[in-house]
Amino acid sequence: MHGVKRVLGEMRTLFLVPAQLLPITRSILDIKIASHPTNWTHFPSVPIRYFHKSTRIFSQKMASEPTSSQLTHTITLPAQLGQPVIILAAAGVSDSDFRHAIECSLFKQWLNNIQTETGLLANGAMSLRQVLIQGVDMFGSRVGFLKFKADVIDKETGKKIPGIVFARGPAVAVLILLDSDGETYAVLTEQVRVPVGKLILELPAGMLDGDKGDIAGTAIREVEEETGLHLNLNDVIDLTAFLDPSTGRRVFPSPGGCDEDIGLFLYRGSVDKEIIRELQGKQTGLRDHGELIRVHVVPFKNLWRMTADAKVLTAIALYEMAKRDGLLPPYKD
Repeated sequence: MHGVKRVLGEMRTLFLVPAQLLPITRSILDIKIASHPTNWTHFPSVPIRYFHKSTRIFSQKMASEPTSSQLTHTITLPAQLGQPVIILAAAGVSDSDFRHAIECSLFKQWLNNIQTETGLLANGAMSLRQVLIQGVDMFGSRVGFLKFKADVIDKETGKKIPGIVFARGPAVAVLILLDSDGETYAVLTEQVRVPVGKLILELPAGMLDGDKGDIAGTAIREVEEETGLHLNLNDVIDLTAFLDPSTGRRVFPSPGGCDEDIGLFLYRGSVDKEIIRELQGKQTGLRDHGELIRVHVVPFKNLWRMTADAKVLTAIALYEMAKRDGLLPPYKD
């Protein structure tokens, strides 16, 4: 053990001389320079320029993470030109995952959000010092989920604002109301939701694919996949469009920890009672993707008491308020 300690000590002192003179293998020192991202056209709204390239460096301790080898990247935001932001990779985050994280639309959208008129950096009272990338879940070739910790500082007090972020991006959901024999019914899906450990009754919903932004089209596709119903795009009403522009006209179900924003839509139609019977208990979903979905049809008058799904309850509120204020277009039977 004494010999091992002495050798390690000698190796540490060797880092003080030029790197090309060091007899150190890649298993000890791995320096990698990532190429500068060249294609930003898929997210043109984010005004970000890079200050340094991504580099894996060797150190005894870097920032808040006591790791021996850590990927870093530095960017400069227009909202705080005088203070570059350091992006770090937590232990266990690979080179490829780190690169995917800093280039994905989820991260770019978050950077854009904090620089908007209502964003964290808007009035100069706060600053972003660094971001620690903690986890990346790939959905095929794109980042599906991203977890990171942002060090946002309140300049007046010098204190950090709680900044752990689970980024999953935008989603859509549809409140489907079907009139049949004088009764109005709502169409729900029952799905296995592992994070809460329960089966949940909820609106047909889905995530937007990357940064394509086809919100209404995505809503229509999700309804078809989860219920088998084919909706006409022209008959779908964006309920969140009635919100004040300052809200971004989206709903944030859990802004304390998650960036998800949801567009809520409404569809109204009339069907025969046979359609209601066919929908009840129907098994749907993309089985090869693990979607085990069962359709439920419930009277709309009882809907607000039958589920704890925030999408359902928010959609009911928006629908009733829009109807009260005369904002909904005339219903064509």
